[in-house]
Amino acid sequence: MSVKNIYFKTLKFVWLKLAIGAAITLICVLLLGICAGIAALLRSEAATLIMLTIWLLLTIGVYEFVMYYVGYMIKAAHVAIITTAVTSGHIPDNMIETGKDMVKNRFAASNAYFALDRLISGAVKQLQKVVGGIDNIFGGIPGVSTLVNFLQVFIGIALGYVDECCLGYTFYQKDEGAFKCGCDGVVIYFQNAKHLLKDAAITSLIVIVATFVAWIVPFVLIGGIFALLGWSGLAAFLLALMVSMVVKAAFIDSYMLVKMMVSYMEVAPQTEITYDLYDKLCKLSSKFREMFRKAKDENPSGALEASI
Repeated sequence: MSVKNIYFKTLKFVWLKLAIGAAITLICVLLLGICAGIAALLRSEAATLIMLTIWLLLTIGVYEFVMYYVGYMIKAAHVAIITTAVTSGHIPDNMIETGKDMVKNRFAASNAYFALDRLISGAVKQLQKVVGGIDNIFGGIPGVSTLVNFLQVFIGIALGYVDECCLGYTFYQKDEGAFKCGCDGVVIYFQNAKHLLKDAAITSLIVIVATFVAWIVPFVLIGGIFALLGWSGLAAFLLALMVSMVVKAAFIDSYMLVKMMVSYMEVAPQTEITYDLYDKLCKLSSKFREMFRKAKDENPSGALEASI
């Protein structure tokens, strides 16, 4: 199935993400109104600063709570369905329930999913920093620092969806341990890095352009409305910021997730894993090393260790 077909046929997940983001935004707006009202009653700059700080802390707490218990599991279910669509060419009719069941069957407890997701994400970020060594080697050459910084931005966008790709591989390899599949998924990504990063070049440009549009439109619309009504410029900025983040997370990130997972899952089944990379990646990333240890715990017989 094509990227376009999978994206539009799994729009239910996009709408769910948008609904979650809208709910978080509404709660944060209500909290802002309460904090602003208290600050107005106290009529003090110190009180305004304190209430703004309290609002920011409450906003972060609400976001973390909702995303931890709801958002991440919806993302995992979406990843599971995308994997099914790419590898089988079929999308279940009741995709949301099917995706949730796939997550529950693959991960005995939600904590196992969160642990693997964070280890993969941490490992990829650590491996990404290796690129910074280029600047140290060629630091004396004028213009190299700027080039390396641009390269790191590009790679950061391209690798921003690696953890989802690797999680998708865990749903594809149902008979293997989840942490072993996570390790294999990262290795497969780096074995195919040239192909995947080349394909990600266009994806990264789309992200940059689409993100700019997603940010500029709410700021212009909301800022204009608030200015006409004579309302607070700070409130307009904060509301526009939240709306922009919600739109990007729901629509743009979901499209990029499908795009990168299709590229990844097209090459992953045919990739013969080079186990030498396990040792190299363990040396480069403490998170990958931790994930590898958990993979060995899943496989007490030692077969995994013997294969490297």
